[in-house]
Order: sequence, then structure tokens, then C-alpha cells
Amino acid sequence: MEAEGISQSAISAFESSFNALVSGATGIIPESTISPVEDLLRYENIRIKSDPTLLKKTVVCKLNGGLGTGMGLDKAKSLLEVKDGETFLDLTAKQVVKMREEFGMKVKFMLMNSFSTSDDTLAFFQENYPEIATEEGLEMLQNKVPKIDAHSFQPATCESNPSNEWCPPGHGDLYAALVGSGRLDALLDGGFKYMFVSNSDNLGAVLDLTILTHFAKSDTPFMMECCQRTENDKKGGHLALRGKDKQLILRESAMCAEEDEAAFQDISTHQFFNTNNLWIRLDKLKKIIDSNSGFIPLPMIKNSKTVDPKDDSSTKVIQLETAMGAAIECFPGATAICVPRTRFAPVKKCNDLFLLRSDAYIITEDYRIELNPKCNGKAPIVSLDSKNYKLVGKLEEATEGGIPSLVDCNRLTIKGPVKMCSDCIFIGDVKILNASSKAAKVEPGLHEDVELDLSNSNSACFACSIM
Repeated sequence: MEAEGISQSAISAFESSFNALVSGATGIIPESTISPVEDLLRYENIRIKSDPTLLKKTVVCKLNGGLGTGMGLDKAKSLLEVKDGETFLDLTAKQVVKMREEFGMKVKFMLMNSFSTSDDTLAFFQENYPEIATEEGLEMLQNKVPKIDAHSFQPATCESNPSNEWCPPGHGDLYAALVGSGRLDALLDGGFKYMFVSNSDNLGAVLDLTILTHFAKSDTPFMMECCQRTENDKKGGHLALRGKDKQLILRESAMCAEEDEAAFQDISTHQFFNTNNLWIRLDKLKKIIDSNSGFIPLPMIKNSKTVDPKDDSSTKVIQLETAMGAAIECFPGATAICVPRTRFAPVKKCNDLFLLRSDAYIITEDYRIELNPKCNGKAPIVSLDSKNYKLVGKLEEATEGGIPSLVDCNRLTIKGPVKMCSDCIFIGDVKILNASSKAAKVEPGLHEDVELDLSNSNSACFACSIM
């Protein structure tokens, strides 16, 4: 790692995770060691006068290291068109510009890119938003860590492609990147005290002055934005209380034992999930890092993979990761609040992209994507079979005639290849099945509380014709 020029903070963080691994730690948090969080302060119940002067001490950071390979992408995921011809980065840039206009000051903005996304991202800003591209301190880079041979615990090797020997350390690397890049010290020297961090694919996460003021006035070192879990969120990390000391912690799915999976996904017990919208006191982060010899000791996440992700027969490896939200357990006095779903609109799979591109979501005046008010606060549940719709290209083939209307849909399930268009209107619970390998056309028009079996359809296997 030293030969690759990786910072000491990142090396120390990896060493901490590796030592946990070789000591026999699994990273698992048993259900028996935690208790549910019964309630949180709700955003709508915050009673405080907003303080715009805090903006001078605040930096907004977007995590932008993902390639979206799981969706078939080979460039920065944030360059994917998400809605109305706008990419994630378009909407992010416009959010920044709008935010600065609204608050009447140049709120500081920065990105954490990876080596895989840096060039594309900076070129995009230079071409489309040069006023942002030239700002000092716009970018810091995510680190990389070695994959570990699952049998020997030695660094894994891949002669066919040595780049496969490395992997990203998860978004918990935020803290090591801040230290190793010198950005944390630079921000503190520049008078910055508060950082708001969110994922680049969450376009509901904008700087909120009410939340910032609450965070500052409460004098808490770390605050997590959570949402109430629904069926769509049951596999995401949830907030919990550690049994021995009642400290808030985050349990991710990779930290859950198989026998505890039902409890993990019980949304009536574990009610709140982490949006990855985090508020951090930079001065208090610095103290914790200094007290731990230059890094923050996050809980280890152990992921079992193969050294070549495209070859299941290649060497079995362990990828050690950390989650930035897990830092909540490192800050005594850390808190969380429950925010509206308007602050959480991410894209992790093609299900999410399909939903956001539909009329169930809208782009607001400040360039956030949020649920259409006509949905009455409840997003449709979309289930597209992964065999046919895992990759963006396949989704776009299925919707080349336009995105169907979902604004009055409760649940949409599609199994098998189909072609849809913008004149398809789905209402209530709709199931579509095509057991054939050839794409079948969903006819334009109203489809309400219906099961459509198109397996024997002789309809055209190309885009829907418009009535």
C-alpha cells in the first residue's frame, strides 16, 4: 500500500479491519446484542429559527466513487441520465447553483471521487459547469485496498489483470480520505466546522438550513438522517441501540447473521434506516482521529467475492470495507433524526431508475427529485426480474417507447422481456408475465389491478406503437 502511495490514515484503517479479520472477527452484529430504536425526533417537529450565518462554516460533500458496474455501466454512475435528459451530476450541479442563489453566498461544495470516476467527472464539470470545475478543493480521491486471499489471508493476485487485486474500501473511507488528502486540516484552517455528506445518486439530499441549524445548536458531534422503513427498504442498513451501553449503531445487511435475517428485515421492529445523509462536526472528528493515531476505528464489513468479478472460478477473496454511517458508534453523544422521504431518492438498481424516470417522481424547483404529491406519500413498489432488467441497457430497450405511468400504481411486477411505452398506464396492482424469450408488447392503455400473461402473445417485439 505504501508503494502505491496510499496515505498512512488509509493504511491504518485497513490494518484495523485486517487485524479484526485475522483475530476471528466476522463483523456480524447478532440480534441478541442490540435493541430497536423506538422513536426519533421528526423533521416536522423541529422548532428552531434558521441561522443563515452557519452556511459560512459549512461544506457540502457528495460521494461520487461508484461506477455502477452492477447496472452494466462502465463510467461514473452519476453520468447516467436519470430524468428529463438530466444526469445525476447535472442535477447535483444545478442544486449547488440554486443553493448559492437562494442563500446569497457561495456555500462550499466538494466531491469524493474514485480513481475510476475522477477523469469523467472533472471533464463533465469543465464542459458543463466551468464555474464549479475551477473551484479550489473541489475533489478528493477515495483510496484503494488490497483484496485478501480467503484461504491464506495474503494479498490476492490476478495475473490476467493486476488491477483486480485492489478494491474500494467502502464509503467509510471518507474519513481516511479527508485526513490523507490534507482536506480535513485545510477545512478547519479555513474556518469550516460542519460537513453535510450524501451519496451522489441521492438527489433528495440537499443542504437544509433547518437541519443545519438544529445540528449546530444541539452541539452534537455527528447526526444521521434516517427514514421510516418500508417494504422497499427492508434490506438496507438500520439504526439500533447497542445493548451494553445504549450507543446508537448502524447494522448493515452484511453485518447480519443468516439466522437473524427475518429480524433484520422486520420493519415494525427496526423502524429506521440510514439514508447516508450525514452531518459531521469537523473539529470533533479531528479529535477522535487524533486520539486513535490518525484514523477512525470503524467496524469491519467482510464481503466474500472472487478476485476477478467476471470469473466465478477465480480465487476466492475477502474484500474489507467500512460504512461511513457506522461512525455513529464512534461519536459519544451522536444523534439521529427522522426525515421525510423527500430527502431520499437513490438509484441502486434498475427498479429504482425505472421508478424515478416515471411520473411517480418529479423534479422540484430546486432540482431535487421527490415523490409526486399525487402518490399521497407512498411510492409504488416496482419489481423487475433481474434476469431481464439488471442492466440499464436492457431497461432502456424495454422502455424505448417511453416510460409508463406509475403515479396511480401500488405495485408493478414484471417477469420476462416486454416492451412498454408512455401510453401504458398502470393502476393499482399490476403483474405482467412473459415466459417466452422474445419481448412481448404491453398494449397502450389502462391496466388496472390486472395480471397480464403475454407468453403466447404474437404482438410486435419492438417499441409500442402510439395510439
